[in-house]
Amino acid sequence: MASSSSLSPPKVPKELYFINREKVLNSLRQHLTETSRPLHGFVLLQGGEEQTRYCTDHLELFRQESYFAYLFGVREPGFYGAIDIATGKSILFAPRLPPDYAVWLGKIKPLSYFQEKYMVNMVYYTDEIVGVLQGHYKEPGKPLLFLLHGLNTDSNNFSKPAQFEGMEKFETELNTLHPILSECRVFKSDHELALIQFANDISSEAHVEERFKAIELDNPMQTQSVYISRVLPSFLSACFTSTYRIANGIYVLWFSAVLHYGHAAAPNDRTFEDGDMALLDMGAEYQFYGSDITCSFPVNGKFTSDQSLIYNAVLKAHNAVINAMKPGVCWVDMHKLAEKIILESLKKGGVMVGNVDEMMAARLGAVFMPHGLGHFLGIDTHDPGGYPKVITVEPGCYFIDALLVPAMENESTSKFFNHEVIGRFKDFGGVRIESDVLVTANGSKNMTSVPREISDIEAIMAGAPWPSNKTAPSNS
Repeated sequence: MASSSSLSPPKVPKELYFINREKVLNSLRQHLTETSRPLHGFVLLQGGEEQTRYCTDHLELFRQESYFAYLFGVREPGFYGAIDIATGKSILFAPRLPPDYAVWLGKIKPLSYFQEKYMVNMVYYTDEIVGVLQGHYKEPGKPLLFLLHGLNTDSNNFSKPAQFEGMEKFETELNTLHPILSECRVFKSDHELALIQFANDISSEAHVEERFKAIELDNPMQTQSVYISRVLPSFLSACFTSTYRIANGIYVLWFSAVLHYGHAAAPNDRTFEDGDMALLDMGAEYQFYGSDITCSFPVNGKFTSDQSLIYNAVLKAHNAVINAMKPGVCWVDMHKLAEKIILESLKKGGVMVGNVDEMMAARLGAVFMPHGLGHFLGIDTHDPGGYPKVITVEPGCYFIDALLVPAMENESTSKFFNHEVIGRFKDFGGVRIESDVLVTANGSKNMTSVPREISDIEAIMAGAPWPSNKTAPSNS
């Protein structure tokens, strides 16, 4: 199997972020019209700032704030961006860099560079924000600023409204922009889909490479290195200036059923053992747009009968959901469908006993799959918004003592467990299968291309090429 990728990153068109701004502007104007409010004022966002590691002078790797990236595509820190609601014109405000910047960090670029690069109407310095916005505001009174402020329900953190010296000279509005901007991010343009597809393509390749190498490796840290080394050169060799990073972090589940194993308190430091089941949740990001793919497989390349039982239960749920997805389908119904299929498979395999509908009513599906079925995907791994357009589908089945033991000891649910058989799975860990799916007008399209069937996984780990000669089924 080749160690380098033949994939070339798609060209990022300058109009990508212009289209995003137009979408937000039109949605905001429509909202203001429907609520009988005047069409004037400015959308104002503050970009991200570089951060040092605690009190040191070590700069952490900078990644642009996501809403700002969505509207302006700016990679550099310290910027502000505005959209004039009345005229539709876009304005960037760049930091005024000191002369010694050129000594340590490179050439100081003129404002015209940013105007051309990011396809905006005007560029000024950040210390000119007050004068510029007041000068472009043609209404009486203080200019109105629509600022970004709203809750991210995944993190329970609030987005940060723009702040600058002289804000007291403006009226500010905090309630309108966030829901409109979040909803606009849900529906992807063809340009956005091309970037997400490329992130999926390169990440899929990396997952296959990592799986091919798994038998040769000793621990998860080495597996992470294979993944990163597979993705990074593919970006850099094809386009030196492309934005690259691991989009969703790297969660590696070895042996224990910890959903996000691989953090500071539980590092990937366990040595592989024959018979272990591995779960790798990894994805790359290109020009801010990401992917999020999870693969589960035995580290020795061969599934045991118990591993096959759990894996096929999750795969059946994964495929059923993707085949059922289309506009108008309720996501809660899809979650219940995945839970029911997994419980039916566990019953068929002798792990559970009794009536599956009664198990569902008792919420036993959540004992084996305690997380949601999926999440939105885009500029953030967990993208905001209210309706799915690009969404992950990631059912799972885990044997977690903290959930299993109470359910098995509960008088009302104990009867559903085959206590003798389930003991075999005490140290099993878990299986999760995650693909990135585009909801189309007629159904869905799986943007992820990795081996999913057990026969394909075992063949890949034995050295077979991927894609195989078999024709993959279409979900669109």
